[in-house]
Amino acid sequence: MAARPAARSSKSSVAIPQLDWSKVRPAPIVLVSGTEGFLADRAIRMLRDTLKTEDPSLEVSDIDAAGYAPGQLLTVASPSLFGEPRMIRVTGVEKCTDAFIAEAVSYLEHPAEGTYLVLRHAGGVRGKKLLDAIRSGTGGGIEVVCTELKKESEKADFAVAEFKVAGRRATAGAIRALVAAFADDIAELASACQQLISDSSAEITEATVEKYYSGRVETTAFKVADVAIAGRHGEALVMLRHALASGADPVPIVAAFAMKLRTMAKVSGARGGSGQLAQQLGMAPWQVDRAKRDLQGWSGDGLGRCIEVLAETDAAVKGAERDPVFALERMVGVIASRGA
Repeated sequence: MAARPAARSSKSSVAIPQLDWSKVRPAPIVLVSGTEGFLADRAIRMLRDTLKTEDPSLEVSDIDAAGYAPGQLLTVASPSLFGEPRMIRVTGVEKCTDAFIAEAVSYLEHPAEGTYLVLRHAGGVRGKKLLDAIRSGTGGGIEVVCTELKKESEKADFAVAEFKVAGRRATAGAIRALVAAFADDIAELASACQQLISDSSAEITEATVEKYYSGRVETTAFKVADVAIAGRHGEALVMLRHALASGADPVPIVAAFAMKLRTMAKVSGARGGSGQLAQQLGMAPWQVDRAKRDLQGWSGDGLGRCIEVLAETDAAVKGAERDPVFALERMVGVIASRGA
């Protein structure tokens, strides 16, 4: 995992370990703070996987602090009949209710045995009383700091770690090319690394990155997909043509659209909070939130039609049709019209 120095508070009252997201470990109270949602989601998922490995009977519960009902924390933290360990994931602590603050501060005095309370706070002053209590050492917790990766060197370290964890090697040129193409979004950088890990068996070089993501420094396939999904047909066509003129290959462009639409299809029609749906669908909460935003204005029939056209386009760019560019433009038109 990529490690970077954890941000530390200047206040002397901080009496608990403050760890980088990649160093997350079990503790009775785990405060996950910071503005980088992708890294926070990954840290929480890593913690869950660690606890599951230690005891497969782990029970996972989700609480939305913004809509907290009095007594909810006590209910989910109560010992079960068979004494299984519990992980309670609390989202939206930066928007929590007064009732949550009061009951969470009280819980810190006597944390439930075998229970891991994970609190996600994305920033701001709301919940300061609770944060101060945790940072003072009450409850025996830790803080996992998830700050944005702003420097190019930080993003490069992150990409290197993605390949290292998978037991793969990427050259320095490949890392530079990836960071240049996905400098604005750490989640897309991670997705690009994972795609290369899945699709390429050899050492990942700059040429490998160019094959998949050529032209993305200025216009990424994900950006084309985002604009098309938002219904902006003309803008999406201009971006698509620019990407193709810059040397982008049609196959990875279709793959980017497929990734977006598959996620939308998973979330479409599902009910529940982001944390709950993420657990059910095997996704990160930020992915659920993004898919919900993307689905605004879409119908189920329209989404189904777009997925059919996507499959046709995938075959077309792989040799089923003579004009892959026409197939791409046709796909963009259908998706921008939301399958109408």
